[in-house]
Amino acid sequence: MKDKGGFILNLRLILYLSILLLGAILGYKDLISKKILSRLNTLQSISLLFLLFIMGIRIGVDEKVINSFLKLGFQAIIISVFSIFFSVLFVKLVRMVAFKETDKVGYKGES
Repeated sequence: MKDKGGFILNLRLILYLSILLLGAILGYKDLISKKILSRLNTLQSISLLFLLFIMGIRIGVDEKVINSFLKLGFQAIIISVFSIFFSVLFVKLVRMVAFKETDKVGYKGES
């Protein structure tokens, strides 16, 4: 039998996945107005910055996290830098391949 915390965690996961699925369906069915679609990048950036801000507050409040930063130090910085570098590199490579394919086939939205 699962404890109450595990049950709540599963409900949160189901909620997050349901919200993601709902957004995907709304986008796929073109049920979102053009005005909102034109502002999605801005809305997404603002939401991401707000999320990072809240995460920063939670990190700053938690003394365990602050103390672990001092302990991990150099190793954490190296792992972070390499993760960011290779993530950006991977995205660039995927975009190069994806845009090569759309150049050959043509973009779906073109008239």
